[in-house]
Amino acid sequence: MNDPRTQIKVSVAQRNKTAGPDIPIDQPDAKAAAGGGRERIPAGGPVSGLRPQPDAGPRPKPRQHLSGLPGASVQTPQAAAAPEMPEPREPLRHPQPGEPVGARRPWATPPTSGRSGARWPHRPGSARRVPPAAYWAGGLLTLALLIPALVVATHHKEVPNPAPIPAPTAPATVPQVLTQPQVSVYLSKTGKVETLSLEDYVVGVIAAEMPAEFDLEALKAQAVAARTFIVRRLADGDKSGVPGLQADVTDTVNHQAYLSKEQLETQWKGKSEQLAKIKRAVEESRNTIMTYKGKPITASFFSTGNGYTENSEDYWSQNIPYLRSVASPWDKQAPGYEETVKMSRGDFLTKLGLAGKSVPAATMGENQPFIEVLSSTAGHRIKEITIGGVKFTGREVREKLGLRSSEFSWKTSGDDVLITTYGYGHGVGMSQWGAEGMAKEGYTATEIMKHYYTGIQFSKASDFVKK
Repeated sequence: MNDPRTQIKVSVAQRNKTAGPDIPIDQPDAKAAAGGGRERIPAGGPVSGLRPQPDAGPRPKPRQHLSGLPGASVQTPQAAAAPEMPEPREPLRHPQPGEPVGARRPWATPPTSGRSGARWPHRPGSARRVPPAAYWAGGLLTLALLIPALVVATHHKEVPNPAPIPAPTAPATVPQVLTQPQVSVYLSKTGKVETLSLEDYVVGVIAAEMPAEFDLEALKAQAVAARTFIVRRLADGDKSGVPGLQADVTDTVNHQAYLSKEQLETQWKGKSEQLAKIKRAVEESRNTIMTYKGKPITASFFSTGNGYTENSEDYWSQNIPYLRSVASPWDKQAPGYEETVKMSRGDFLTKLGLAGKSVPAATMGENQPFIEVLSSTAGHRIKEITIGGVKFTGREVREKLGLRSSEFSWKTSGDDVLITTYGYGHGVGMSQWGAEGMAKEGYTATEIMKHYYTGIQFSKASDFVKK
């Protein structure tokens, strides 16, 4: 242990440990310690450590690396990865005359001449020593760095992790009940007024206007038509045809047939399945109406056509673009498509207002043109006709004689007149039995309505009436 190289080596190891305690110093691989093989070299570059102490003599060339030399100190990969702290170097003086090479020399201040600030390089064979002043400086620096951490560690009180703040509970979803427009209905039999929601009113209309046995798509088309009819009246403030204008609509065919709540409870008792089907049709078409150019249409409908529908101007005086005559071949399958009525000759003339006129008996014969059709409509109904020399419209004859349709044929049998009608209703708009026939063939409610109402669109009822 008297070898000065060993003492120097220990002092350097202590210095490096002070500068970086986490980096192992002078820890050779197990394989190198056993005396065999090359030492493991970190991937970071040349190994740093102590230089070998050569014997005194000629100055050898400096080696670039220490790897592969016995006794060389090798850094571990962890040491290579960490930044290396530069070692403090102290200047060396020139050897004095007569001083043996390689002997231990005291440290001296470099001469002031020469390059300013330059340090004297180490000679090969010389060892680096740290003077006592450097120990004090390094110790003070280490202490200055450790004191704040020790103070914090000593006086810092560990605060337990606060309990996690529970996420705000979302308020329970409250089902929003859509406030519907209200409809007031004048009940013709009692003279009372019943007020109820729009959708409940449509249920009462379908129950009165269309058989519950119809296909669901036909019922949905009827629901939209019924809803459109009343929404148009509500939007326009139209109360025409209501006694005393005390309601929005009546329960008669002058507007729309309607079954009141009381009638549904009594007349439909035991028909829960049929009523549920109607309510389903209303629900699946909820808030839907038909419009034309942004306005609710006059959604007229009737029971059965004669194979065609009618232009609006052929029944009313107004030409309505979406109420055009279209083919309706499904009507012929309806049970009431054709009907024959019989009335006496006297009743016939009386109902037409011809009883007071002198009508020769011969004119009622089959060979006389007592009844003659003058023209027909686009819907193949009678437009104008003369009876006993008096001109009538087909609508007038139908209404005066109480016929089901304005398309009819006639014949006499003795003192009776037999009149056969085709279809049932005015023929304008949607045929209910035609809608049923279309639904049976797979057409949807939308397709049904677009067939019977030309060029229409669909909108929300809530956009046109107040709640």
